[in-house]
Amino acid sequence: MSEDQGQEHDDAMVTLLEAVWGDGFLSPGGPDEIRKIVDGIDFTGKNVLDIGCGTGGIGLFLSEQYEPGSFTGIDVDSGLIARANAEGERRGLQKTASFICVEPGPLPFDADTFDVVFSKDAMIHIPEKESLFQEIFRVLKPGGLVAACDWMSSTDGPFSPELKAYIALEDLGFGMASPERYRNAMVAAGLTDITMTDRNPWYREKVAHECDALSGPLYEGLVQEVGQEFVDHSVDIWRALKVVVDSGELRPTHMRARKP
Repeated sequence: MSEDQGQEHDDAMVTLLEAVWGDGFLSPGGPDEIRKIVDGIDFTGKNVLDIGCGTGGIGLFLSEQYEPGSFTGIDVDSGLIARANAEGERRGLQKTASFICVEPGPLPFDADTFDVVFSKDAMIHIPEKESLFQEIFRVLKPGGLVAACDWMSSTDGPFSPELKAYIALEDLGFGMASPERYRNAMVAAGLTDITMTDRNPWYREKVAHECDALSGPLYEGLVQEVGQEFVDHSVDIWRALKVVVDSGELRPTHMRARKP
């Protein structure tokens, strides 16, 4: 299992993403989407792992609203982890929620440690889906659950010129894969009771509003904060994103699975 090392989400990017998606959120949907991903799961007293926790907004939301016994967020970006821990302390949640900067590779936890493994739009940065789910299976307790969402491609390639152009504009080390490859990786790891829910129809509507907001009411304020060149490039990214979401080639998808 590997991820691109370093600080991919610098202060300017975090500022822009949070302006579009909400404070503490580096991917779309906010609290409503998180509730859908974890719907029906009892977190009370459970040990939860978040793979790709970013600035910790989701982990702190889950810690406040779902009362886990412990919440551990991991990310390879030390800058994001520093933000997450600072916000956890500010909100008085440091006894429940902790955020750790990790090296790419195997998860740094013992087998059978977590009751729930969560991830929101971060697995895309890990090309080896098979190794990823083997590690998730290893650290889950028997009966433990995977509840996640990720950006997926409609096929495993070849990708269209439009998707290639979007990936190049993002320049974030994407390891894009299809829902079929994710499912096969989960099955090969030993996970069962797998469900996958396509969220492309929902996001197709959302991304249009995001494009309009970024090039409209959010534009001038963001230019003042992070500079016109950065904002203009981000507008180009969102327009390219909208093209591949509208075509159906990029499909945000919820996943749920269980370790027997």
